[in-house]
This record gives sequence, C-alpha cells and structure tokens, in this order.
Amino acid sequence: MDQVKIGNFIKQKRKEKKLTQSELAEKLNVTDRAISKWENGICMPDSGIIAELCKILNITINDLFSGEVVDMKDSEKRLEKNLLEIIKIKEQKDKQLLSLEIFIGILVSIILFVCVFVASYIEIKEIYRLLLIIAGFIPFIIGIAYCLRIEQTAGFYECEKCRHKYIPTFKSVLWAMHVNRTRYLKCTKCGNKSWNKKVLSGGNKND
Repeated sequence: MDQVKIGNFIKQKRKEKKLTQSELAEKLNVTDRAISKWENGICMPDSGIIAELCKILNITINDLFSGEVVDMKDSEKRLEKNLLEIIKIKEQKDKQLLSLEIFIGILVSIILFVCVFVASYIEIKEIYRLLLIIAGFIPFIIGIAYCLRIEQTAGFYECEKCRHKYIPTFKSVLWAMHVNRTRYLKCTKCGNKSWNKKVLSGGNKND
C-alpha cells in the first residue's frame, strides 16, 4: 500500500472539494496536523473515520486505499489487493504491540522489584517505606492491565477444536489459565473450552 500515493490522492480530492486542511479536520473532528500527516504519506487515517472521510471526499474506500479512482472493471481485483494489504498492515501492528507488551511487562516488573528492594533494605521511616512500595505497585498494576488489553486485542486466538479464530473478551483473558501466549478459553463458535493459541492472522478456513 503506497501511503504517499494515498496522501496525494486525499490532498487532490480535498482541493477539488475546495476544503482547507483545517476545514476537513473540523468535519472529521481531528487536528489539521493529522490531515497534513495523511497527505504527506506519514500515516494513514484511523479506521474509525475512514468511512466519513470517503463520504466527505465523495470517493469509495477502495478508491482511498488504491490512491486513485478505481475503474469498475478493475474494482473487484483492486479491492482484493487492498484487503490483503490492510490485513498485512494489521498483522505488522499486532506484532509490534505484542513486542511492546513484553517490554512493558519487563519494565514494570523491574520498577516493582527495585521499589520493594529499596524499601526492604534501606533504613527509612515506615511511612516512606510504605509509600515506596505503593509507588512500585501502581505502575505495575497499570502496566499489567495494559499488557492484558494488548493480549486481548492484538491478533486472534485460535480454537484447538474447530480452528475458529476470534478475539475474546477482556474478562475471559484476565481470568483464563495460560502458558505464554496460549490460554484456556471458551471458543465463541463451537463453545468448547480448550487451549487456544495466539495467532496474528484472522482468516477462518472453516467459516
């Protein structure tokens, strides 16, 4: 997916509609800096506003991801290509998030260990000792909660029984037994509980 081409296309269509970056930003409830980043190919619009952006610019989503107005004859072929590109981008982002999860987990664990170690072995008043331990636990709890959110939403879980791939609820991820990235979960399709492993691709061959 050519982000520079897409950015130029957004810019072209915006100008055809006689809209400034600020005016388009206001319609989409984003900053004009965000519009500038799109048009310069630095990043893509968030998925939640793509439909509204296309409506304002009077283009299709297929046009947007192609970076040009797509001929109806080529529409189906181009759509398939764009969908594959979107899936690839999502997999890359999910992979980065899962790496970030490991980093955050290690970082907050080190912070907690240091705070508890210092509180245990340095001569300080009891109130300061307690505050130091609390100071270690606060980022640890927040960090672990964020890691669990990443674990829930990045990629998919694959049912061991029916091979269905799905995103479980945060609650089920929180309470599920797990070994590394494999969790004992109830499949949303077949309803069986089994050890479901984390995968990046969401294609379901059996659907």
